[in-house]
Amino acid sequence: MKIERLIKMANDISDFFNAESDKEIAAEGVKNHILRAWEPRMRQAIIAYCQEGGEGMSELAKAAVLKLA
Repeated sequence: MKIERLIKMANDISDFFNAESDKEIAAEGVKNHILRAWEPRMRQAIIAYCQEGGEGMSELAKAAVLKLA
């Protein structure tokens, strides 16, 4: 899967959880969703991309993905 698609998916998940006022809880929600719904190769790709700067990812998506690392 292309990284652009993974970025969009992570940002879309983050948009959903962004309604949570406590951003730590929101990041946990995004992280848990990615753990449950994404296959390991997808997770590894987005983690590596985020660790390289994560250009195009929302702050919430970055925080959640870094929790996966």
